[in-house]
Amino acid sequence: MAMDTVDAVVVGAGVVGLAVARSLALRGRDVLVLEAAHTIGTGTSSRNSEVIHAGIYYAAGSLKARLCVQGNAMLYDYCARRGIDHRRCGKLIVATSGEQVDQLQSIQQKARGNGVEELRLLSRAQAQALEPSLQCEAALLSVSTGIVDSHALMLSLQGELEDMGGVIAFNSPVALMNQAQDAIEIGMQDGTWLRAHLVVNAAGLGALSLARRCNGLNPQYLPRAFYAKGNYFTFSGRAPFTHLIYPVPEQAGLGVHLTLDLGGQAKFGPDVQWVDDADDLSVDPARGDGFYAQVRRYWPALPDGALQPGYAGIRPKISGPGAPAADFMIQTPQEHGVDGLINLFGIESPGLTSALALGEWVADLARC
Repeated sequence: MAMDTVDAVVVGAGVVGLAVARSLALRGRDVLVLEAAHTIGTGTSSRNSEVIHAGIYYAAGSLKARLCVQGNAMLYDYCARRGIDHRRCGKLIVATSGEQVDQLQSIQQKARGNGVEELRLLSRAQAQALEPSLQCEAALLSVSTGIVDSHALMLSLQGELEDMGGVIAFNSPVALMNQAQDAIEIGMQDGTWLRAHLVVNAAGLGALSLARRCNGLNPQYLPRAFYAKGNYFTFSGRAPFTHLIYPVPEQAGLGVHLTLDLGGQAKFGPDVQWVDDADDLSVDPARGDGFYAQVRRYWPALPDGALQPGYAGIRPKISGPGAPAADFMIQTPQEHGVDGLINLFGIESPGLTSALALGEWVADLARC
């Protein structure tokens, strides 16, 4: 069977897939991006808080810590150079009880171990001087946290890729892959086949499913997929905050926090709802009842009836309920044995912040 041969294929046109494709193109690779949807960033990349994270919470030496801190600096620089709307608004991590104040100090120490220095521990009075409507015992101010127009970021990455000769093929779901001599054969759902010297599996929520459809890859090397839905509720009105407000982190997530969009509109979320169906993006209005209780710990004046169901996103996790959060998993042929294949698993938060650094990391691995 005759097949067209391409140099490098990236599966998935979310923010990470686009960043990887751009980095490969910058190194002179001919890049084809295969995207199952009709446009860029329709999955997790468009269903998040659009926060530029500082790198505070992650285990020292982990990929999440290293790539988030590096990606934070790269993203601010990239947005400034490319004219992408963003704001370094800062965030307050708030302790709403005396027991949580010690946790703030632990968070600060962990963050410093990751190279995050722009942190200030604030008293109640200092925090309320910044945010008079805030109720807390103490707070940790992260100066380098911000927000970004994620769609504009992805459009910029797409534009750069295409300017360098890269191509994105939309409505192009991959059915299976075969390990072949000196290449990977890619079977499309429409029956066509391609050969590629390099394949980067950046399919997000579908990355593990795609890896399982790779003939020649032993499934014993693949982690298990878990899906944690994050529900968001929008605020009908103008919230009296200029910083992002985060509670002390909870299991599997960062708690129901207040984030702002670039127009100053507030939203709350995400919560953590373990689900089996990665396509279920409905928001149950009844979950808003729990939001009120959590938000009022740091904003007691939240009015009744002010929260409306907004949207939901799914975290592509590789650790389940009750387990410590897993690190990013970037699998190379040295781990799974399939020459030319790099798998990206568990690319949840801080994936958006880390995207440019992830792109560089994967492009470097592709040269090995």
